[in-house]
Amino acid sequence: MIETNRPAAVPAEDEPDLLRDQFRQLLRYRRLIGVGIGIGLLGGVYLGISTADTYVATADVVLRTPTDDPFNPSIAPDKAINIGSERQVALSSSIAGEAAKKLGVKDSGFAALRSGLQVTNPPQTMVLRFTYTSGSPTEAAKRANAMTEAYLLKRRDALDVTRDAMVKSYKDQRDPVAKQLDDLVKQIAQIPAGSARDAAYSSRTDLQSKVGQLNGNIAKLDALDMTPGRVTSAATVPTQPDGPGIVMSLALGAAVGLALGLLAAWVRLVFDPAPRSDGDVSRALRAPVLGNLPRDKTGGGPLLAAGEADPRLAEEYRSVAFRLAYDSRFADRRRLLVVAPRGSSETAAAVAVNLAASFAETGKDVLLIEADLRTPLLASQLPTDAGGRPRWSQMPGGPAQGGHPGPTESDWPDGRQLVVDAGESGAFDLIPGERVRNVARALTTPRATRLISEADSPNSTVVVLAPPVLSYADALALVDRVDGVLVVCDPRAVHRTDLSRIRELISGAGGTVLGAVLHGPLPGDKRGRSTSKSKGATPAAATPPAAPAPATTPAARTESAEPAEPDQHIPGDGSETVALRTVRTGQR
Repeated sequence: MIETNRPAAVPAEDEPDLLRDQFRQLLRYRRLIGVGIGIGLLGGVYLGISTADTYVATADVVLRTPTDDPFNPSIAPDKAINIGSERQVALSSSIAGEAAKKLGVKDSGFAALRSGLQVTNPPQTMVLRFTYTSGSPTEAAKRANAMTEAYLLKRRDALDVTRDAMVKSYKDQRDPVAKQLDDLVKQIAQIPAGSARDAAYSSRTDLQSKVGQLNGNIAKLDALDMTPGRVTSAATVPTQPDGPGIVMSLALGAAVGLALGLLAAWVRLVFDPAPRSDGDVSRALRAPVLGNLPRDKTGGGPLLAAGEADPRLAEEYRSVAFRLAYDSRFADRRRLLVVAPRGSSETAAAVAVNLAASFAETGKDVLLIEADLRTPLLASQLPTDAGGRPRWSQMPGGPAQGGHPGPTESDWPDGRQLVVDAGESGAFDLIPGERVRNVARALTTPRATRLISEADSPNSTVVVLAPPVLSYADALALVDRVDGVLVVCDPRAVHRTDLSRIRELISGAGGTVLGAVLHGPLPGDKRGRSTSKSKGATPAAATPPAAPAPATTPAARTESAEPAEPDQHIPGDGSETVALRTVRTGQR
């Protein structure tokens, strides 16, 4: 008794594994990443060239408020000066116009003069930094200093205007009071002593106090230090261009381009409907990936891999067969349905044939059933020989007179069973497919059920090859009798939604997806499904099925069902093949 393991399940992936898997998937879009790096390098070249002759000169100015006591700590300059407003004033057209007069710039160059200036304010300071950019180092320093001087001059003029206006206002208030005081003094000299003269003296004292206060305000304004600020760092002629240089520009451009390329690849990955990794396929099917067929560069790979010079393909098939053999879901009933999602079933046929050979190599009695009754080709492409009539070809009531089976409900299965020579792997039986008028009826007849039930015999295994499951419903008609389904697909030519739909259809029909076998694009079909559709490589999904062969007469069916004599030749049964042939899937 063979000890079987528990069913293989989709492994739980932690977040680092998912991130590594996603990063590996991003590397599949090398063209997008390359385009991003190329764009970044072009931008770096442009930046390096455009800034190669750009020079920047900088001058710093510390602002201050007018004061009569510069050492008085109670006066906070940041409270008296709005640094943001001063920055806007420094960038105004009036400052640029004053600098243009000093530099002798004409009206046509005024816009260019103003556009080269930038004024910034370092945080937590009362400093305005004048930065001027020009193509000439001397011109950059000259214009930066001119802009600084023009700003300080304009600010001093504005402060002087404010002070003069306040002084004039105080004088306008003082002059009437002083005239009134002079008139009162003259009147006091003529007033006799008494209460009237005392009242006049009191009024004179009030007027003198008021005049003195106004004169004090005027004197205080005249004593103010009106210096608007000082230049702490004058602009000097720069000795090197301001640009980062061609090397740094290229490095910066490459880094930015790589980031853009990775972003574009990530967006493409998010909206890509095709599974790009084994994990995506496992998550969509909720079943493990049992194998990845190596890419064949010699024209499609052999249909029967036994005896090939490159043993990798045969070893991969053996690995898949052993993983299935130790899966309790398959080992309990030993029935396997091999299907492709849609399009071509060439690789699915190769997988079914080689799994049958691998099971035969382990000592199993293997029966391969070609249930693809629309394009049956295995009998013509495998090294076969005629075999004896099996039990399933007899009707339940026993054989008819003369050893011939009685009337059948369908043209398939017709009692023909071939033996496939798999070389060193041994041999297995093949039930070849045949075009019939009603495929659904042929697949659901009691004879087909008895045929699949051959797996109930001890040490026997049945492998069934069906058409693509999303193209025809033939596979779903067999799921309830086969149970275990193996999906063969090219991850680049199928969508995740297709795999999820396959799982839902198979589960709804009472079956179980045992796993998936992945392969690369077939030769001449490098771009996946779109190329196969345009070239019409397989008529299974891209073209309508061929019309069924005309129904044979009862006499003809009886004649074809008779056991072959030793010297009788049955066309198409493979008896003319003596040695093992290598047949490539590209010939299907």
